[in-house]
Amino acid sequence: MVILRLPEEIEKIRRSNLIVAEILNELKEKVKPGIATIELDVIASELARKKGVSPAFKGYRGYPFSLCTSVNFEVVHGLPSDRVLVEGDIISLDFGVYYKGYYGDAAVTVPVGNVSPEAARLMEVTEEGLYDGIKEARAGNRLGDISAAVQRRVEAAGFSVVRDFVGHGIGKNLHEEPQIPNYGIRGRGVELKAGMVLAIEPMVNEGTHKVRILPDGWTVVTEDVKLSAHFEHSVAITDNGPDILSKIQ
Repeated sequence: MVILRLPEEIEKIRRSNLIVAEILNELKEKVKPGIATIELDVIASELARKKGVSPAFKGYRGYPFSLCTSVNFEVVHGLPSDRVLVEGDIISLDFGVYYKGYYGDAAVTVPVGNVSPEAARLMEVTEEGLYDGIKEARAGNRLGDISAAVQRRVEAAGFSVVRDFVGHGIGKNLHEEPQIPNYGIRGRGVELKAGMVLAIEPMVNEGTHKVRILPDGWTVVTEDVKLSAHFEHSVAITDNGPDILSKIQ
């Protein structure tokens, strides 16, 4: 069941998401060659504590960390570890919080020092795909309009969208209906209505769209071991168009 949130609820979801955005901005500044991904998790946990919020992912379905750190060919759900980032890596930082009954969730992919032109282009196109999808998050449109917009941007650039993992609704639960694929057909799917809050999150691969899960049970990687990028915003659908809740104005 798709839930329509009241304006006062959307403001509470916005507050959670702004905290996520603040923490992600601080984490981005820490991404440099020589830092271990577990250090980023510790920083994220400490920032959440200082802001009086709970990390949303820790303990969720048994996930053991506060932050997802997915490096290079890791798509999503990468586990923080002693792995040290090196020049030329790219890393997805996916973070969420729970605050006063509502969740926030966002992600960004960050270069580690200087990266290859191919990696830079992959990140650029993935973020463009996110914003193309957000533009379609309007009352009266269909869910497939978001999905098709993401897919069109990504595939026109020669990349592929991950099909096994999708975006989602968000609010009192971290994952709510509807599921939001990053591929689809315009005019298909549920009608979008004011009050919906959607976590739109393109996961884009340099090569094949096919992925697999590592034996750790969490880390999703590209089947061909080529690069992947991931961007995410939580967005409210309003009578005045899409409202990005996880973006600091």
